[in-house]
Amino acid sequence: MKADKLKPDNTDEVHAYIGIGSNLEDPLAQVTSACDALNTLPKSRVIQISHWYGSNAIGPGDQPDYVNGVAQLSTCLSPIELLDALQNIEHQHGRVRLQRWGARTLDLDILLYGDHTIDLPRLSIPHPQLDKRNFVVFPLFDIAPKLVLPNGEPLNTLTSELTLCGLWKLDQH
Repeated sequence: MKADKLKPDNTDEVHAYIGIGSNLEDPLAQVTSACDALNTLPKSRVIQISHWYGSNAIGPGDQPDYVNGVAQLSTCLSPIELLDALQNIEHQHGRVRLQRWGARTLDLDILLYGDHTIDLPRLSIPHPQLDKRNFVVFPLFDIAPKLVLPNGEPLNTLTSELTLCGLWKLDQH
């Protein structure tokens, strides 16, 4: 998507899928609070939220397990406006970016923004690791089982290619 096409018209709502994760400072409370914050975004509304999943941490060092899920938003925010708003929510939740893939209080990633493909210095959509991360694919499948990715690949293809190894559904929602 070109930079001049990044802002939808005021009446154009786009469905965006947001990956949500935390492994510090009561992760379930962090992700739940993040969903409340998503509901306060201007020109946006949460449509649905996946089940919460526990997942083994990937990344450097010995980290606690994560709580992960996905929210579907309807938004009139541009991708960059949405990114800025998500990073603000992360900051409000005490997110500090010290180490790539390090432990964090909150991680909010734009996984998909409508059927757009975006490649900018600050933002790549679809999320570059979406197809490799079971902790994103399975929660996304919970809320959008018939979703087709911008490259034409059905989401259910990814669920058949990934395993549930290191991923478990949590009792609470």
